[in-house]
Amino acid sequence: MPDQNQAPHVCFDKILPKDLMRPHRRTRGLDGNDRAISPIGKSWMNGTTLRARFLSGTPAQQATAREQAGWWADVCNIHFDFGNHPVSDADIRISFDPNDGAWSYVGTDNKGIPTNQATMNLGFLDGGTAGHEFGHAIGLAHEHSNPAGGIQWNEPVVIASLAGPPNFWDEATVRHNVFRKYALDQIKGTDFDADSIMLYAFPASWTLNGVATHANDVLSTLDKEFVAGATMYPKAAPVSDGVALPLDGTKVNADIGKGGEEDVFTFEVESDGVYEVRTNGSTDVYLKLFGPDSKTALIAEDDDSGYGVNARIRSSLVPGKYWAQVRHWNVETGTGKYSISVKSR
Repeated sequence: MPDQNQAPHVCFDKILPKDLMRPHRRTRGLDGNDRAISPIGKSWMNGTTLRARFLSGTPAQQATAREQAGWWADVCNIHFDFGNHPVSDADIRISFDPNDGAWSYVGTDNKGIPTNQATMNLGFLDGGTAGHEFGHAIGLAHEHSNPAGGIQWNEPVVIASLAGPPNFWDEATVRHNVFRKYALDQIKGTDFDADSIMLYAFPASWTLNGVATHANDVLSTLDKEFVAGATMYPKAAPVSDGVALPLDGTKVNADIGKGGEEDVFTFEVESDGVYEVRTNGSTDVYLKLFGPDSKTALIAEDDDSGYGVNARIRSSLVPGKYWAQVRHWNVETGTGKYSISVKSR
């Protein structure tokens, strides 16, 4: 249990400005029920290999980062390629500035950061810190932000504690990193996991009911099950890849035959313009668009912007290759037939 007189090292929650005050967008399906659209949606395409580039760090620090990133790769269908990649090609850029704490952007947010900046900092490497930050990098949020956690913060105590060493945070920073919780319709996740590596150790004095959390330096059973499950990166998930879409609006029929299945389609854009990718049918699907020429550059994602429960993405595209990923909204058990098309508008 942490020293009651010394605050623990806590990771800074890196959220893009556009998401800080993002309202819940709700649309209405064919059944008339409201549907919440998750503004998180930060996961990469299943099976992605993320190129990671160290911007600094000793050999020992870099070895620790590689080892703990491997904890995730060992249990789910996400991979890391650590190499001397050009910074412009690196999906994750890692620094080790001891004056900047520990933090990482979440999932596909990493692709929106200027290439001359780090997307992760490992200013301290206590226990499983690198594993925690790579959890963020593959799309996981802090477990203490889980609305199912029910943590009742003793706010004045927490604010005072984190104002001192080793964090030196002002009140606004504490409220952002500790007290802020996601709404249920903003996340896909499990029940609160007290053993998750994404949860920090907090002393009992920080809560109104005197309940403390403990340090978690390795992946929990639920961590492993969740990232390997249908909502994230299942190793055994059936994946259809390489189906080419014409650009004349021709509908290509498809079928999600098993829970967790994801279909991936490709198309080539030869000239600048506005293009619309849309699904048709009665199956409630979720659509992501990646490119150009990169399976890790998320352009947009959508659930119900089309007719009824269909997805639609309209975006200005430049020449290159694009990937459209389709999953059922019910990623655990949803199945059904649908069609997909692309057309220049």
